Amino acid sequence: MKRIMIIGAPGAGKSTLARTLHTITKLSVIHLDSLFWKPGWRKTPKAAWIALQQEIVQGEEWIIDGTYQSTMDIRLEAADTIVFLDMPRPLYFWRVIKRHILYRRKPRPDLAKGCPEKITWRYLGEVWNFPTNERGTLIEKFSNLKRQEQKQIIWLTSVHTVSTFVKELRATYEKA
Repeated sequence: MKRIMIIGAPGAGKSTLARTLHTITKLSVIHLDSLFWKPGWRKTPKAAWIALQQEIVQGEEWIIDGTYQSTMDIRLEAADTIVFLDMPRPLYFWRVIKRHILYRRKPRPDLAKGCPEKITWRYLGEVWNFPTNERGTLIEKFSNLKRQEQKQIIWLTSVHTVSTFVKELRATYEKA
């Protein structure tokens, strides 16, 4: 596990897991949200975003958190480990609302400066509809991975499975 990508719905726990894995593995963490969003919630232009992704994955070791399907293939090709946080809809939906409350008056550590926490009805709709609109595409991408035997796919579906994964990984690193 030297090139880890973490994907899932908003609120699934990607950034939190990335920080936790960093404390265990000491691999650098890259939060895609902090790179994609510019102050005032302006998007990075597509060509620049693709170029940045291609540059990032050249690193020998990393943890990248963020789904961003438009550039996912770049990360899938480079990653040796894919962690899919496939959490229950009520859990990640609640976490998005909770995150909004917690960071309403202070910056979120995984976002760019000048992007205060905000929530809209449209965004909540996107979050709620993630399983319908995006989950199937993610699963299809996994099944179509070239040289799949060289990729470790870790599919976590609950808080318990995440906790177990972290404990097992910590134990593995402590033995090394």
